[in-house]
Amino acid sequence: MKKYKKDDISIGWETEKCIHVGFCARQLSSVFKPKEKPWIQPEHATKEEIIQQVNKCPSGALSIIQNQD
Repeated sequence: MKKYKKDDISIGWETEKCIHVGFCARQLSSVFKPKEKPWIQPEHATKEEIIQQVNKCPSGALSIIQNQD
């Protein structure tokens, strides 16, 4: 799983589960940019926007992880 940190959370991405990358890219294109590296750029949205979008992930490839800092 790859992780992308935003404040006190991280976006977890399980590449093997991801089959709908276009879905999140269309819904929150400021964060999910499949043609760029890294393709997840959480600094471009609020924590709340990110959580809402991750919860809509149709394949379950995205998750929210509470950071233990």
